[in-house]
Parts: sequence; structure tokens; C-alpha cells
Amino acid sequence: MTEDGFTGPAPPPPDRLPVREWLALALGRDVVHMPGGVDDGGSGPAGGTFLAPPVQLFLLSLLMLFVELALIRWSGALVIYLSYFSNFVLLGSFLGIGIGFLRARARVNLFPWAPVALALLILFVRVFPVEVIRTGDQILFFGAGKFQASGPPTWVTLPIVFLAVAAVMAMIGEGVARTFIRFRPLDAYRLDIAGSIAGIAAFSLLSFLDAKPVVWALIVAVVMLLLYGRRVGLLQIAAVVAVVILLWSESLSSGDIWSPYYRISVMQGRNGYYSVNVNGIPHQNIVPARKLPKVYAQPYLDDPSNPLNNVLIVGAGTGDDVANALRKGAKHIDAVEIDPQLYQLGKRLNPDRPYQDPRVSVHINDGRAFLEQTHTKYDMIVFALPDSLTLVAGQSSLRLESYLFTLQAAEAAKAHLNPGDGLFTMYNYYRTPWLRDRLANTLDAAFGHTPCVDHESFLLYVISDSVNPAVMHCGSTWHRPANVVPPATDDHPFVYLEGNSIPWLYRITLVLILLASILLVRPVAGPYRRMAGFVDLFFMGAAFMLLETKNIVQFALLFGTTWFVNALVTAGVLVAVFAAVEVSRHVVVRRPALLYAGLLVALIVAWAIPPESLLALSPLPRFIAAVIIAFAPIFLANMVFAQRFRDTGDSTTAFGANLLGAMIGGILEYASLVIGYRWLLVFVAVLYGLAFISGRRHLRIAGPAAAPAPQPAGRLE
Repeated sequence: MTEDGFTGPAPPPPDRLPVREWLALALGRDVVHMPGGVDDGGSGPAGGTFLAPPVQLFLLSLLMLFVELALIRWSGALVIYLSYFSNFVLLGSFLGIGIGFLRARARVNLFPWAPVALALLILFVRVFPVEVIRTGDQILFFGAGKFQASGPPTWVTLPIVFLAVAAVMAMIGEGVARTFIRFRPLDAYRLDIAGSIAGIAAFSLLSFLDAKPVVWALIVAVVMLLLYGRRVGLLQIAAVVAVVILLWSESLSSGDIWSPYYRISVMQGRNGYYSVNVNGIPHQNIVPARKLPKVYAQPYLDDPSNPLNNVLIVGAGTGDDVANALRKGAKHIDAVEIDPQLYQLGKRLNPDRPYQDPRVSVHINDGRAFLEQTHTKYDMIVFALPDSLTLVAGQSSLRLESYLFTLQAAEAAKAHLNPGDGLFTMYNYYRTPWLRDRLANTLDAAFGHTPCVDHESFLLYVISDSVNPAVMHCGSTWHRPANVVPPATDDHPFVYLEGNSIPWLYRITLVLILLASILLVRPVAGPYRRMAGFVDLFFMGAAFMLLETKNIVQFALLFGTTWFVNALVTAGVLVAVFAAVEVSRHVVVRRPALLYAGLLVALIVAWAIPPESLLALSPLPRFIAAVIIAFAPIFLANMVFAQRFRDTGDSTTAFGANLLGAMIGGILEYASLVIGYRWLLVFVAVLYGLAFISGRRHLRIAGPAAAPAPQPAGRLE
């Protein structure tokens, strides 16, 4: 009661604040807004921790790239569809991160829900893994053949995984974005790239150590808890613990080996022999050489007088083919295997102990790269069932063995054969006649005469040819059909793709991804008109994604499709981006159009010099030339981006538009299935041309103006 007799407003119920405190304790302080608390202002992960803001942004960016790489790697190992379509996980990541950046000023903060979404995604894949449970052959490829698989069908699994990945990455991306806006644009971008470099370095180190996913989960859990700090709730703690337990139980429940390429499962049969599955797909058997099918002896029958002084076996695997060659009298063998864990399995389990034989030299390398690096001449070269069943990287359709089956690879093999009686042979479970005929046609074109083709049941074929046809004693020769698919080439190395086309499953899925993206961005991230001023950055994102993919594929050809080469190139791309940002932080290019001109020149040079032409160079000059040709466009492209980005007044919306453009670039990458990789550079040039046209108002002569000050977090309209 006041002095004038009026009653004032009733005091708040005594339990209102405690209830909110309890909710904040349970859900986290970013979920329950606490007036007057450390979270006041809605800054998300930027407050309430013991870390300085630059360290927070660095760790958030590290977390974002680390989780992206882990999801590509882990989901592809448990869902066979993603062994071939890992690009879909990358597309979901870019969509999610783009949405997260567009939500940087949203009233509701989704970052605290990231561990919950991650745990649910892992739970779904653990409960519904997709593995081959019955197959009559040993090789799978795009759009052909039938096999029986466990788990939900493709049309159920792929959309769920895509949307779940997008949700996880949107929540983590929003955490990055809410800290991103506290810095000047280029300062934030610099910290983001530095964190990304650290993320790929950490994941690459774990790959080198063959660490299991539970180790990845522990790293993610520790980084997340550090970032939540005093804002953490029981929800976040329970979710990160669930992530660790789910992947820890996976490790306990199986004896799976995680190599840099596969999840390897080994099973011993009642006969005492072993079968090896990779990523849930039957891959190899470990049996004594005397028990191998008769067709494995065919190469030695095709050239019975071959002295076998020096033999090269590509795809040595667990050693059956090496043991077979030793049994046939090989005096020295170079055994090339890309996966160190498969080699270790053979060394430990193969009953013939071929890898302990002093006549065998083991090389952990990509087969095509070994051919380009060695100067040895061989009496016999064997491509022994080299089907990798996995892609080189998340952003390309290139498989580990793709460059082994091109016309140029066959010519390289021929060049390493002794001219008198050198024999080249390849064998595998070729699932369709057109694939067998395509490979026979490749040898015909490379060697200049008809190869031998022999087969056994289950479509196990042996295709052989020699530099000297007089030494050949074919059981049967190849008969050219009326229509035969031309050889694959280094520019179009998709040997398992019949014709230059995009398989129908890809076409349908990519259209659905586009529709889902259009439908998701508006309700979750706000009106499209917010990005209208950043159309040029959208085109830059699409172009840069294609440029990065082209360079990863180019280095795979020049130096091998190993995980190490892939990791080095990806890290090199980020280092080039970082260098461009550092230059742009200190130098204002007053005529940005000159950067576009330089970029166009660099793209023309890269197009004019096909990567395969560099193979004639020795390793060091090849590396220097490849770095200059590949990274000059990357550096200039990021100079263009950084000079434009430095003066933006809305860094997170601009960056979000750029990331959504990168997702479109990932979709456009499938054009390589039609036109090959070299012509992707034309797409890159066109997209940067569109960026130049749509952003021409930013190309005026710029003065040395300072970058705008960081803006406080606001609300999403």
C-alpha cells in the first residue's frame, strides 16, 4: 500500500527465479535466458566461458571442421550408400553451416542443442546401419548391379542422414557465427581459417594413428564442454556423454579396425580361413594360395615362358596374390597396397606368410603413383582386384582406384614392362559384360593388339596383354562387341560409369537436395532478401568449391589417391586462403577488377596445362609446377573474396551466402561425370564472371578505409 492509498504491482512469486535457475541448470543458460546473468545480451557462446573470444572462435571453427570430417568418415563406414555418396554429407554440412551463419542474430540460440542433435544422428546410424548381407560378386559401382543390404532403403536413409547432418552443422555453425560477429570481418575470417587448419591437422593425425571413433568423440566432447563453460547445462553434459558412450560401445562390441580409408571387419570361418569386410562390404578372403580359384593361375598360363624375375602386384591387400606369385616362381615382387591395415592383417593372418618372404618388397602407396615414381622394369604387372569401395574425398566422385583403369594408366604399365616378354594382367569380379569389354578395349588401345580374356564362375575375369604378342598363349581372346564403351581417361576416370552421364539416383537426389535447401533456408534462417546484397559472394562460394575439388583431384593424379595426399592438399588450400586473408588485412587493392583479371589469367593457364602433362616431370619439378598452377587461382580467388568481405557491414549473412554457394558448387561438381574434371575450370570462370557482374558496384576505386567495427548481436527479423 502506497501513501496515496494505491496498491503497487504485486511482487513476483518467490519461486519464479528459482524455477528459471533450475531450468537453466538443466537446459543451459543459452536455452533459458537469465536477465542479469552472464548470458545477458544473447551473445551465445561468446560469453560465460573462461576462454578469450579469439580462442573461442578458433576452437569453434576447429570443432566445426573436425565434426564435418568425422561425419563424412564415420557415416560412410556404416552406411554403404555414403561410401559412394559422401558428397551428400558435405552438401548437408554446407547447407547447415550456411543456415547457422544466417541465424547469427536470431533470438533463439540453437548452439546448445548441437550435442543433442549429434547424439541422435549417431544413434540412428548405430541402430540402422546399412551393410551388404548378400552379394554374388566383389565389386560395386554407380548405378549398376543388385545386392541385398541391411537397414532402411536408400530413399529413406539418404534424406534422413542429409537432414540430420544439416541440423548438426547448423547448430555448430550458429555457435561459430555468434562469435564471428564480435570481430571485424577479416579478423573473424582469419581465426576461422586458422581453426579449420587445426581441425584438419587433428583429424589427419588421428587417421595416421588409426584412432577409433571413440577418440574422435572424446575430442568433440572436451571441446564442446570448454566452449559451453559456465553456460553448460545438464542437457549438454548428458548429450556429449551419450556421444562418447555410443561410439565407445561400438568399439567394445566389435573388433573393427579403423584404417585411414575403411572400417575393417575380420571374421574367421569354420574352415579356419578369414574373410575381410570393409565399410560393411565383402572385400577380401585370406586363404592359402593353393586354394585360390583356378583362374588366378591364368596369367602364368597366358605367358608360360615368362621368367618372373621382377613382378609388380598392385592391390596386394592381405597377400593372397603375392603368395600365388611366389608359388608360381616369382624371384622378386614389389607388392603395392594403399591401406596399411590391410597389409598388417595379411602379415599377421595369411597362412603362406608372403610378407615375411625376403623376395617381397612392400610399398604402402597408391598404385598409379607408384607406377609414375618407379623406374623398374617388370616381367609381369598384376592389378589384383583393386576395388577400393570408397571415394577419395567428400567433395569428389573419384574412387581410390579410378586412376588405375584409365588409358593413360595402361600405357604407363606398358612402359614399365620388359620389351621382350613383359605381361600385364588384371582380374576382378567384373559385374557386367560392358565393364569387362571396356577394360579389354583399354588394353587393346594401349598395347595395340587383342588381349586374352578368361573367366570363371561369378563373373571373375582375367584380362591380359603383352608388349610382345608372340609370347602369349591365350586360353581365349577378347571378341570386340558391336558397341563398346571407350576407355576411361585421366580427365574422365569414371571407369564404372557407362557413358558420360549422371546416374538417375544422383539426379533425383540432387534435385531433392535443392528443394529441401530452398524450403529450409526461409523458415529457419529468415527472408532471402537479406542475402540480396551478397549475390556475388554466393557465386564466389560455388566457384571456389569447384576449384578446390579440381585441385584435390589433380593432386590425386599427380601424387596418389592416398589419404595423406588428400589431407595435405586440403590443408594447403586452407593455408593459401589464410595467406590471402593476411595480405588483405594489410593491403587494400584499390582496383579489385585487377584481381578478377589476374584470376582469369590463372584459370586460363590451369586449363591450358592438363595435369597429366606434368606426369612426365620428375617428382620435385612436378610438385613445384603443380603447386604454382593449382594454388595461384586459389590465392587470387581468396584475394577477391577477402577484399570484398573486409568492408561488409553484415559479415555473418555475407559468409552464410558464401557457404550456401559452396553447397551449389558441390552439386555442380557432378557435372564432371559428363564433361570431365578439366572443364570444371570453365564453370569456375563463368561463376567468377557472374560474381564480377553481380558485385560490380563494389569494384569502384577503393580508398584506404578502415574495416567497420564489429556489431553487437541483435534479433532475427
